[in-house]
Amino acid sequence: MTTAIPASAEKAAILPVYAERRAKLLAQMTPDSIALISTSEVHLRNRDADFRFRADSSFYYLTGFAEPEALAFIQHPQTIDDQDVSYGLFCRERNREREIWDGLRAGTAGAVNHYGADVAYVIDELDVWMTKLLAGKKRLYVRLGNDSAFDLKVSGWLKNAVSKQRQGGSVPIEIIQLDSILDEMRLIKDEHEVQTMRRVAEISAHAHVRAMQTVRPEMMEYALEAELLYEFGKNGCQTAYNSIVGGGVNACILHYVENNAPLKDGELVLIDAGAELDHYAADITRTFPVNGVFSPEQKALYQLVLDAQLAAIDAVRVGLPCKDYDRVAVEVLTTGLVQLGLLSLSEELPDVAALIKAGAHRRFYMHGTGHWLGMDVHDVGSYKAGDDWRPLQAGMVLTVEPGLYVAIDDETVEARWRGIGIRIEDDILVTESGPDVLTRDVPKAIAEIESLMQKS
Repeated sequence: MTTAIPASAEKAAILPVYAERRAKLLAQMTPDSIALISTSEVHLRNRDADFRFRADSSFYYLTGFAEPEALAFIQHPQTIDDQDVSYGLFCRERNREREIWDGLRAGTAGAVNHYGADVAYVIDELDVWMTKLLAGKKRLYVRLGNDSAFDLKVSGWLKNAVSKQRQGGSVPIEIIQLDSILDEMRLIKDEHEVQTMRRVAEISAHAHVRAMQTVRPEMMEYALEAELLYEFGKNGCQTAYNSIVGGGVNACILHYVENNAPLKDGELVLIDAGAELDHYAADITRTFPVNGVFSPEQKALYQLVLDAQLAAIDAVRVGLPCKDYDRVAVEVLTTGLVQLGLLSLSEELPDVAALIKAGAHRRFYMHGTGHWLGMDVHDVGSYKAGDDWRPLQAGMVLTVEPGLYVAIDDETVEARWRGIGIRIEDDILVTESGPDVLTRDVPKAIAEIESLMQKS
């Protein structure tokens, strides 16, 4: 008989955090209901090689369980096998042969002893148990639309439960989208989440500093990316998303990920990269000169973007609409573009407000100023409450990332501006006392960047 593989001491210490989240979910469920949530699948990379597994964010948020082939159920306490059960896990059982090849498993005993489940069952028995679990329930909270294969399974379980109805009892007659509850829960970070995000922001900031200290003319973009990856890896992190390392005109490609060109003397390099730690992401962008010194044109555009970012960060305050900081950034950028001569006023567009209304700035700034951040780099949670932009609340985390991108072939502007791409991005925690910049450890003022790079 095998024994359960224990969770780490760190994981065991935060088990109450997951229990509190499940209790918060349960408080929003009716007594005659059950919630089901499954994790991600292992995905094939090519032939017989898999991508590294990462648990589904919302599943991990409720369970802390990071193995594939698992499903959790949450219900108001109900007697199963002579014990009150509120939370159960279906997972892979211990298997000595598979563990030799693929790594150790918690197994059903570990799910109970080390991950807080009241009961645990082998995932292969899921279909049999699901008919029993759905019996007597009137409402089913489940995520539909994310995985067509899982949707079919749910349909099959409900069909089987209905077929048993002739033996008495009830089955769910109402299906409620579980994400409508979980997304709102995840939007407001608890203290454990805030501390994890502080740490991953710190690690990511140090990686960006390393890149500034390492870059040299003719260095390849992928070599500079490797400096980031080293800093992430040595701190127990992986990348939160595909890193962008774009030199020169490549910085004008918003989602440039090829990272295979040489970095040229006299050009800027834009790095958009963040680490992920225990399923929580950082998201930082910095733009700096390959040779360590900004040209006059680079400096002018960079300072404009920085001014916009600082003004937008100051607008990240409790009670203000979540769209407000985007409005502030656009106003600063558009005003500056007029002053620099990249945008012009006219009889039809006599002022900055008219330019903004006409979308004139979108030739140089075509994306929004930020997004929610958390377990997913573009995290869950609605941006509107009804028809209005929702007010910011303490505990939200978001990015502030204005930018300017002047296409290399834009002949409406002077040649000296063309091919310059700049973005500056930080991660901000909304607090009652104002914006808390989690990624403050990486410089962004022109003088600070040039000083750091000249010392390296």
